[in-house]
Amino acid sequence: MTPYVNAFFSYLIENQHQFPDIPKEEALRQAARNWNDLSSMEKRTYRTKIENRSESKKHNCSNRRHRRKMEKPKPTIFRLKRFCNLKATNAMATDVKFNETLSCSDPQSHPVLIIGQLRHLNLLKFSHLESKLSPRVSEETFSHAVACLHPAPTDKVSLYLDTATLAALPLKASRHNTASRAHAITRLVKNHVLNVAEESVVLVCERENLFASACAVVRAFPLYSRKTGNLHAAATVKQEFGCGDDGDGNKDARNVVNVEFLLINKEGGVGCEPLTADEIKCLNETARGIRLTARIVDMPCNEMNVDHFIEAVEEVGRKLCLQPQVIRGEELKQRGFGGIYGVGKAAAVPPALVVLSHLPKGAQDTIALVGKGIVYDTGGLSIKAKTGMPGMKRDCGGAAAILGAFYAAVKCGFKDNLHAVFCLAENSVGPNATRPDDIHTLYSGRTVEINNTDAEGRLVLADGVCFANKDLKANIILDMATLTGAQGVATGKYHGAVLTNSETWEEKSLQAGRKSGDLLAPIIYCPELHFSEFASAIADMKNSVADRQNAQSSCAGLFIAAHLGFDYPGIWMHVDMATPVHCGERATGYGVALLLTLFGGHTNSKLLQSIAPSDEEPPSKRLCRD
Repeated sequence: MTPYVNAFFSYLIENQHQFPDIPKEEALRQAARNWNDLSSMEKRTYRTKIENRSESKKHNCSNRRHRRKMEKPKPTIFRLKRFCNLKATNAMATDVKFNETLSCSDPQSHPVLIIGQLRHLNLLKFSHLESKLSPRVSEETFSHAVACLHPAPTDKVSLYLDTATLAALPLKASRHNTASRAHAITRLVKNHVLNVAEESVVLVCERENLFASACAVVRAFPLYSRKTGNLHAAATVKQEFGCGDDGDGNKDARNVVNVEFLLINKEGGVGCEPLTADEIKCLNETARGIRLTARIVDMPCNEMNVDHFIEAVEEVGRKLCLQPQVIRGEELKQRGFGGIYGVGKAAAVPPALVVLSHLPKGAQDTIALVGKGIVYDTGGLSIKAKTGMPGMKRDCGGAAAILGAFYAAVKCGFKDNLHAVFCLAENSVGPNATRPDDIHTLYSGRTVEINNTDAEGRLVLADGVCFANKDLKANIILDMATLTGAQGVATGKYHGAVLTNSETWEEKSLQAGRKSGDLLAPIIYCPELHFSEFASAIADMKNSVADRQNAQSSCAGLFIAAHLGFDYPGIWMHVDMATPVHCGERATGYGVALLLTLFGGHTNSKLLQSIAPSDEEPPSKRLCRD
């Protein structure tokens, strides 16, 4: 056979033939495992043999080389040209693929980005990454690169041109942050992937951070684009989930990012066991859910109005073999959904309440996820200013997150009854628009005096949670919405706000936020002090507060709870994610990973079960008892 100068690749080529009965890629992986099992002495012996063979080949061919009289290009120039050719495909759509183990690739043709905390990178040996770095990076180069990393808060060093990069995550994560440093992972991936035909991202992390780290990578690759240089993505974006093997488009025209892991075990060693099929399935389905959510949020209203959103729900229903229930237009008015109907009646496309239900045998709990799906929010007659209206296509972020989470949860084997309730409307201006001073009767039977048509999300959600209680008989109800701009002031642009009648579930939601990377922070639940803000002289309540300086986000959530009833015996949670729904001008897919983690114990996925929040007593109860 032709000699290979690099010992590792030579060993792979020679030893793959020992496994004729398995696919070539798996044979290469097995040969790589055998190489890692060799002692240092055996590896040196093998390298010496290969070098001697190479020298012999050079000597036999020297006369022929001299006769050619052709000046060969310098290696550096060749590499740079190769690198330029790689970048020529950056207009393609990107597919995200999770691999069980590290695949074998040459960074010159398949770039690699390695990300981890510095303390984890220091545990690595070159042999752990040799399959991704050889023959372009030596063991000495790798060791020097790790030593040069000084994250503040992050740092990166190039191992080989720009096609092999080592990056370090922030050294510290506070108690209100995720230990996975998920936001830093997303930024590093966005900044340092090359968007070529095929490349790899290797994550070095502990197993408990596997899920959050994987989701962080997925968030760096949004699906939606209408740039004319991205025609394939524009043509297929409505059909694609963009992950794994589930797409319907032309895979040959898509860029592929391989996401691979080196897991650090509890003893501080580097684990070599591959990811299980259950873990790969969970990550792929979660990634599809996140990308579906982000795509819907990124799409403008002329491509994602109520009709289009219903089509997206129906498409997910087909994939899950479920038929959605749709109530829309005048039927909403006839059946008493005064909130949804009143908000959407002025739009050209009528509003709708859409329900997807998963009802497995042997279910113990009934969980309802209710999403605010305002496909565009002009503010109605209380119209927004010209600078406040752009970006209101994202006002359906709550419903989009629930659609993505519902899809992934069912795919991961949800064991209890699960309902997804989508409250869909366009808050538009027209002859039929709701006016300030109008009074609507909501599905709860309670009357609401409208004093602000731009406080519309709470109206549609009030109908949604009441439907979940009265018709679906849910004992756990969670509503998610881009509800208030005040959320960003209260909890910031990374943390959503959680309001709940249960201290136990408040603590669970905070744990789920840290485990998933979709962070949460609690806001005040105190209806006896705050609900008086909605007092009306002529109706049961107004829809907007009297004092906008008094816990706006809490009050908005309490309006929803009032229609469920403050004496509701079940669990009610409200998540306001107005700010973390996007980062800059792109959607983040916020909410999917959070919901999967929060209800992970209700699935058959061992990965989700392992990160699901525990049932520990809330801190305040322990303190009171002590």
